Amino acid sequence: MAASSRTPGAPEPEATFSKIKFCLDHRTESAHQCPNAGEWARRRAQANQTSSRGYTGPSRPNILTHEQQCSDPSCKTLVNTGLVPGVHCEKCNRTYCLKHRLTYDHNCANLTPLGARPTGQPTQREKGIAALDKLKAWGAAKKKAAESVSMPQSKSKQAAAAAAAARIQATANLKKTAKGDEKILSEKRVYLYVEASSDTVTSKIPKGTFFYSADFSVGRVLDLAAKSLQVSNLNNRSESEEDKLRVFHVEGGRLLEFGEKLGQVVQTGNTIVLLRGVGAGMAKAP
Repeated sequence: MAASSRTPGAPEPEATFSKIKFCLDHRTESAHQCPNAGEWARRRAQANQTSSRGYTGPSRPNILTHEQQCSDPSCKTLVNTGLVPGVHCEKCNRTYCLKHRLTYDHNCANLTPLGARPTGQPTQREKGIAALDKLKAWGAAKKKAAESVSMPQSKSKQAAAAAAAARIQATANLKKTAKGDEKILSEKRVYLYVEASSDTVTSKIPKGTFFYSADFSVGRVLDLAAKSLQVSNLNNRSESEEDKLRVFHVEGGRLLEFGEKLGQVVQTGNTIVLLRGVGAGMAKAP
């Protein structure tokens, strides 16, 4: 063994994976031609790998766990992470990575800002008011037709009798097809035609015939009708009047208040329509 150059009294260093002891000058693998060269590096790499697998801290964000991604369609970069900040574009109201942050980098001029309605498209309230006007005109026409039948001239008595018979038959058919809670007493039932306004409401079932208790509030009837026609009902989840449903009574020509009792404002054979976006200010008859 070569003469030691260690400090007197200091312990002699040992080779990492050998029983043989070496001085400082020959301690490295290459200095003494170690037969286990590379073993230390392999064991260290293995230890690091094991340590990494056992790490229990927060995982690095990826496309499956992180929702915020650059808004450029061709870019998959995750933004608003610890390493990549997101840059919000005030013009198109989207968030981009640093590479696409400038307006000309993400074709901003040709994008419709998020949250903005296309030019010329009516708002939900505008659609609601237009639909309400149509329903009022429909109700007025029905009322006029009913009054002309109820006060016939002598020469049209036959026609009046035929119209009355048709109404009786229509009511009988309504009662036969209407769906509702069978627990409601027959004398309490109000049979109605129920529709969803196609101008303001998206429904899977556009219309149907149902019966409800005369003691039900209009608000409760609305909830039941929306469920039956499969209409999205946000009345208890949104503060915006543009999101809320209202009930229009065609024969009465007005929107019904949520707290009104059904039996006091409608009668069997009437039609009610679900509307969205007309707002509380339109609930009263003009």
